[in-house]
Amino acid sequence: MKQAKIIGTGRYLPEKILTNADLETMVDTSDEWIVSRTGIRERRIARGDENTSDLGIEAAKRAIEKAQIEPDNIDLILVATLTPDYLFPSTACIIQSALNLNAAALDIQAACSGYLYALAVAKAFVEAGIYRTILIVAAEKLSAITNYEDRETCVLFGDGAAACVVSGEGKGLLIGDSVLGSDGTQADILIMPGGGSCNPTTKETVDQGLHYIKMEGREVFKHAVRRMESSCKECIEKAGLDESAISWLIPHQANIRIIEAIAKRFHVDPEKVFITVDKYGNTSASSVGIALDELLEQKSLSSGEHILLTAFGSGLTWGSMVLRYE
Repeated sequence: MKQAKIIGTGRYLPEKILTNADLETMVDTSDEWIVSRTGIRERRIARGDENTSDLGIEAAKRAIEKAQIEPDNIDLILVATLTPDYLFPSTACIIQSALNLNAAALDIQAACSGYLYALAVAKAFVEAGIYRTILIVAAEKLSAITNYEDRETCVLFGDGAAACVVSGEGKGLLIGDSVLGSDGTQADILIMPGGGSCNPTTKETVDQGLHYIKMEGREVFKHAVRRMESSCKECIEKAGLDESAISWLIPHQANIRIIEAIAKRFHVDPEKVFITVDKYGNTSASSVGIALDELLEQKSLSSGEHILLTAFGSGLTWGSMVLRYE
């Protein structure tokens, strides 16, 4: 049986930078308040004419180039996003057309956990022999659903995209064991209420701001820490490893306090926790992939080293996964 590997990664961040100083002119907040509570100093914002698919296309091109494969070899595209260009058609189909790929295409909606969910699906497809080479894209334009009059949420989110190529051939990061979970009983603590069939778009839903992110911050924090910690430990045990075998921990880049709490409970050396939240904020599904691409670009890994990915998002959804560098 072939073993699925990540053979190429890529990322794309929009050019525009929204700093904490910029936000000070928009809402009642301050750089000190934002940094002390979130660790975020700036975030990237897409242009008005730059869609989620555009971000994903750029990240995909870079991942394909690093994978050193012919685009024609890609036979499936998985796009993880909660900010699709449209409810339908899928953003995956738009990216398929733009890249001129002869591939099946579908979107995956697992919020901030989407990159891990997509990796798990890709691994299953490759190792079952159903598809040979899969392009994963995680892209978000969260600025499109962020209320820049709500200081509790607008300081958190940014735009960005990550991509990777998964195949049973070549060398790279072996996709190992994973643990995924969900809890729909907590769906209302992180939600965009408007726009779906429950609250179709009307003048009233727009006036009520139902098309923006709504979040109960304290509840989200509590669940995020607990779910990521437990899934990390379960994943490591499932893989037959102990904590000392993890060279790098890449958590979802939501909030520095969440990241620090996980590292402390997980007994991970802070220097082994890879952090990008200060530069990009929370980019939802793309955050883990962006951080992974930066890690591979900036750090020298040795054969056999393990990377632990973990994420948590709306749904609630969460997951952890072990990668081994070859």
